[in-house]
Amino acid sequence: MGAPAQTLGDTGPLRAGCSLRAGFRAAQLVAATVFFYALLGAGRIPARALEGSADGWTQWTFGAWARTVLRVLRVRLHIVGAPPAPPFLLVSNHLSYLDVLVFAAVVRPVFIARSDVADWPFIGRLTRAVGTIFVDRALKRDLPRVAGAVEDRLRRGLGVILFAEGTSTDGSDVLPFKPSLLEPASRAGIETHYASLAYDTPADAPPARLAVCWWGDMDFGPHLRSLLRVRRVEARVTFGPRPIASADRKVLAEELWQAIRRQHRPPPR
Repeated sequence: MGAPAQTLGDTGPLRAGCSLRAGFRAAQLVAATVFFYALLGAGRIPARALEGSADGWTQWTFGAWARTVLRVLRVRLHIVGAPPAPPFLLVSNHLSYLDVLVFAAVVRPVFIARSDVADWPFIGRLTRAVGTIFVDRALKRDLPRVAGAVEDRLRRGLGVILFAEGTSTDGSDVLPFKPSLLEPASRAGIETHYASLAYDTPADAPPARLAVCWWGDMDFGPHLRSLLRVRRVEARVTFGPRPIASADRKVLAEELWQAIRRQHRPPPR
């Protein structure tokens, strides 16, 4: 009876420490987000006046915010391969809302996201502010507009990132890519870069598939609170060695999917 009592007694301080860590990090996240959101708005008019466009300022601020948030969450980045230089179109697997921060910290991208994200409280405003391209996947007639938006961003010298699975997963495998989302690339003959994402957590934390990956019917709030308690996260981004191009969107989707699956590393636990 003595040993179990000692074990239970030891978990109290551990849980308390995790709760304190989560609370402190949450306060830091709020402060950083408010600061960079205000900075983004304040610098846009001077940027347009000096450079004729606010794109550079928007991308710099977005990246600075992402790197700050990753530091708060103790996310350590491991980069394999060479990130593409803008302008580029890049496809990746999708595991978590952290994916956006990881890519924004490494390259200066615009993301393609589901149209309903624009209506999420606060997050919707943030995504609109950094130039996210929203797509209604239920409407085929929306694809020409999205294709035009992608081509516009590329002409402006920006990078565009697409999570072609259409949803996030637990990382055990890569779901087949949706060819319709690659219509802009195939139609314009754009060479498409690719990358794979993987996460890991310490042995004393829940596995990455639960603590980091956000999938299925997981609620955002409880998942974020759980992530804030994790002591450290290892994030690995592997960039493909060369882009892929095809005028057939189904062929392009299949080749990109196979390329990412070949270099994908499922969570170790």
